[in-house]
Amino acid sequence: YMDLLVKSPVLTKAVTSALLNFVGDLICQLAIDKVPTPDYKRTFMFTFLGLVLVGPTLHYWYLYLSKLVTLPGASGAFLRLILDQFIFAPIFIGTFLSTLITLEGRPSEVVPKLKQEWVSSVIANWKLWIPFQFLNFRFVPQQFQVLASNFVAVIWNVILSYKAHKEVVTK
Repeated sequence: YMDLLVKSPVLTKAVTSALLNFVGDLICQLAIDKVPTPDYKRTFMFTFLGLVLVGPTLHYWYLYLSKLVTLPGASGAFLRLILDQFIFAPIFIGTFLSTLITLEGRPSEVVPKLKQEWVSSVIANWKLWIPFQFLNFRFVPQQFQVLASNFVAVIWNVILSYKAHKEVVTK
């Protein structure tokens, strides 16, 4: 893995993110939704976004963040955390949900889905990621931050898959 990170960092992180999206969606379907048979089209789309959106975006975002915030120690970690969680994450969650719903052939559900799930998704994101990301930004070298995030990402992907596929309630 270390050699792959050096030789092909974007591809390595993209494939890793795809795998974690795959696992997260299957866990969601089998353990949370308790479906008898997984929806493989749904899993494919969720996995595909891990490959083409999540991995590459996080690679470049973490790289940019480490160049933007050069303060060392806890102060730098805290500033990176603020930028990551209060600027990047809300935008990225909206982008991910919108793209996934559109790719799944439900573009008319994008706005209702965002109205219903975006705020609660961002709050769930903060509960999980803020404590972890502070430690990640404070103690993990930049080239390993996406890898470290991937361990927590399995949990996040289960949550995100659940929210993305929860039925839209119309009033």
